[in-house]
Amino acid sequence: MSYINHYIEEAIQILQKIDQEQIEKIIKILLDVRKKHGRLFILGVGGSAGNASHAVNDFRKLAGFEAYSPVDNVSELMARTNDEGWETVFVEWLKVSCLKRNDAVLVFSVGGGNLEKNISANLVRALEYAKTVDSKVLGIVGRDGGYTARVADACVIVPTVNPETITPHAESFQGVIWHLIASDVRLKMVENKWESTVK
Repeated sequence: MSYINHYIEEAIQILQKIDQEQIEKIIKILLDVRKKHGRLFILGVGGSAGNASHAVNDFRKLAGFEAYSPVDNVSELMARTNDEGWETVFVEWLKVSCLKRNDAVLVFSVGGGNLEKNISANLVRALEYAKTVDSKVLGIVGRDGGYTARVADACVIVPTVNPETITPHAESFQGVIWHLIASDVRLKMVENKWESTVK
């Protein structure tokens, strides 16, 4: 079997194993956040940072959220990294953003953060802070979910079907899942452009 066949077969397996109840929990929490005029802050590192930026657009434009990501302000991100250290960049950004109880923090990550292994410590510090102000914590992560899965109010863990393709599948399925959530009829407030042209 070719790599292409393997990869597609793995993607099918992942779709069959995804915990739909956790997706439903995320949707219900987001509905409550929006109803209470809370904000949505989306965090990610590496490829997940690109996903965070894209997701901000979808949640703002299609689902009517006041949504932001720290990765969209490169100058601030780099200044905080240079002056304060990488571990603090998200938590300090959330503090300046006056994160509140009615808000939610959504994490995109392959591993979910692990202080002991010094992996995505910036996500861990941000979530520690989010819990102190009683904000909702949500995640779409891979592997075992790491710190995010341990503290989240709702978290989808992209199932590992091959230890050699954890990262590409985790980052790919972040997109599949957030698009599913933002296009759910209960959350979506604006029709997608292409879909609106065929009606």
